[in-house]
Amino acid sequence: MARRNRLALMSFAAAGILTALCAAPAAADATGPDVSSWQHIDGRLINWFEVRASGNHFAMVKATEGVNYVNPYFVPDSLLMRTAGVARGTYHYARPALPPEPQAALYAAAVLGQNGPLDLPPVLDLEDSGGLPPGALIDWTHRYLNAVQALTGRAPIIYTYPNFWRTAMADTDEFTRYPLWIADYRGNESPEVPGGWPTWTFWQYTDSGAIPGIAGGTDLNVYSGAQGDFGRFANMPNFGSSASAVDAGSLGSG
Repeated sequence: MARRNRLALMSFAAAGILTALCAAPAAADATGPDVSSWQHIDGRLINWFEVRASGNHFAMVKATEGVNYVNPYFVPDSLLMRTAGVARGTYHYARPALPPEPQAALYAAAVLGQNGPLDLPPVLDLEDSGGLPPGALIDWTHRYLNAVQALTGRAPIIYTYPNFWRTAMADTDEFTRYPLWIADYRGNESPEVPGGWPTWTFWQYTDSGAIPGIAGGTDLNVYSGAQGDFGRFANMPNFGSSASAVDAGSLGSG
């Protein structure tokens, strides 16, 4: 991206961020997609104003993977979604065949903090064992989560699948202090919760959804209310204000 385009994008984001802070989703029905470079078909940007106007309150954005990959769309997505009033979650796709601490450092450097306005906690995407047996993978996961919490100041969220956790992690209950984002596409009224967690925090209920503003299919997620008020969980300082003015402004800006 040319320097002048980057500066224009940053100015646009700064102008809208104060208005965006007033968005007020309900605690038990906050919804949103998760996206990566795959949702940028032919290099197109996501229209985050359309995403927000269609009733979505947050999005999870892939930031990093392994020890050397940074999503090339992470920065524009981060800026534009905040401008549109969409709370930002960010995740690291784990590669446990590689040491955890360098991966935590890459993630923390890429997101430039995960504790500001409109920020959800950091997320560990754990769906690859890297060939590690359960005991070693459990140790790897503890090390990664400890490093990210030290670097960001927030307890991370764990994303996983029920079957992966039961097998690769031996259904361990050592991680129940972390919020759970569970992927379960079987069409049940609620997802399966492994590992001794008392409940789920986010549920990825389909991998073939559609949202205005995003080209092609995308995963869809819902917040359960397990961590309390969504606005506080997402660092929305003016949570509780009327969202109507924000939505109207966002529609006009799209």
